[in-house]
Amino acid sequence: MSKWLLIDGFNLAYRCFFAIPELTRADGFPTNALHGWVKSIWKLIDQEKPESTLVFFDLGGAQDRLTLLPEYKAQREEMPEALAKQLPFIRTLTRALGCVGIEQSGVESDDLLAAEAVALAAAGHEVLIVSSDKDFAQIVGERIKILLPPPTANPRIGWQIRDAAGVREKFGVPPVMIADFLALVGDASDNIPGIAGVGPKTASKWLLEWGSLAGVIAHAAELEPARFRESVRLEAAKLYRNLKLTTLNLTLPSLVVGKPTSSPDDIFRLLEELEMRSALAEARERYQQPELF
Repeated sequence: MSKWLLIDGFNLAYRCFFAIPELTRADGFPTNALHGWVKSIWKLIDQEKPESTLVFFDLGGAQDRLTLLPEYKAQREEMPEALAKQLPFIRTLTRALGCVGIEQSGVESDDLLAAEAVALAAAGHEVLIVSSDKDFAQIVGERIKILLPPPTANPRIGWQIRDAAGVREKFGVPPVMIADFLALVGDASDNIPGIAGVGPKTASKWLLEWGSLAGVIAHAAELEPARFRESVRLEAAKLYRNLKLTTLNLTLPSLVVGKPTSSPDDIFRLLEELEMRSALAEARERYQQPELF
């Protein structure tokens, strides 16, 4: 079957924003994230040659998780103003490039992306998830892999594939245990508190021994190191709540309504408006030679 590229939009946008030094239009409008965005999309399409590219954006709101934990993601700093200004253009440019933009108010883009990935894999397609978010490790399998962006400290490494073996090497547990693993150790990026003092090695050891978070809790009296036994027993309700927070919702319906047609004229107009001259020159070359795009 065909290959599909599913991009975590905000994850990639933040990376582009911080990876590229400040760039602006003549009037001072920021364009650094936009430069990185268009180059990244072209790079990914050239490299992977997908049947279709879907880009998932957050519109805000995670009501189900906020109900469980009002402090969910509350520690995150507000998006930099310069990036926020560029997001509408990122969305518009994404669609002009022929990529499907997907978003739904009140639903996290991670859940939308994960549900779509699982549905595509079930239909026999190969799926590559472009993101550095560890939550997606829980759905990695035979047909779903993660395409990790190059490390900021060493970009020459390039984009790296993480399969099920890579997930186990990274976290110490297979994909099916990732949500349980995060429930135990917590997830600082989402403000989810785990069991104090329980790190990745301890959590993976317990899960491999007892099979799941429920198994760990059921055998709390036998856990090693023994100093955690009482904590796990007393905080069982918190751990089960954590599991609901760390588990991606795979039951959401597809929002893909068809593959848009790339519009060279729209791309040229946008890049001219943004005064992105090098990207405009590359766009003209690409669309004059369609086999390159």
